[in-house]
Amino acid sequence: MESSAHPFGPAVGELIEQFSRLPGIGRKSAERLTHYMLGCTGEDARALAEAILRVKNSVHPCAVCFNLTEAETCRICQDPKRDRDVVCVVEHSKDVVALESTGAFHGLYHVLGGRISPLEGVGPEDLTIAALVQRIRNDGIGELVMATNPTLEGDGTALFISNLLADDGVQMTRLARGIASGSVLEFANKEMLADALRGRQGF
Repeated sequence: MESSAHPFGPAVGELIEQFSRLPGIGRKSAERLTHYMLGCTGEDARALAEAILRVKNSVHPCAVCFNLTEAETCRICQDPKRDRDVVCVVEHSKDVVALESTGAFHGLYHVLGGRISPLEGVGPEDLTIAALVQRIRNDGIGELVMATNPTLEGDGTALFISNLLADDGVQMTRLARGIASGSVLEFANKEMLADALRGRQGF
């Protein structure tokens, strides 16, 4: 059904269409969300719209590690208690959230913004790999923990980075394979992630 053809009118149809574009939201879920919005107060609707706009306008990559933040640098980079000799490399900011939830890692992070995937047209230049290499060389990082997802593309990205830094004297480790090959960090439980961090191995 086209948005303009919805029996309640085009405005309702358009909202359903926009909700259905969200990940994990099918047509039925989009319709339920739309009906909820129709039943809520104008104040609640405005609060939701303003929260969405505020996030889009104020959240941006950290100037150092590319994690998401509202400040120039993220709270992890600002924390003086973090071990600045160790940097954990992840694909996305949501992976930082997953690893932080374990309480097992006390170093810093670097968010690549994805992984090398030639089939999807994503090359090294599309990620923050150059910034990572520069950071390692400028800051004298002692250990780089490769925590890319254990997939073909994730492992390929980790290998590419390790080759770039082969002559830089940085120790390369990777998460232990307590995380099943082909899985995604976002969906791993806390215990599994904690064990993987503690049992990280040489690259």
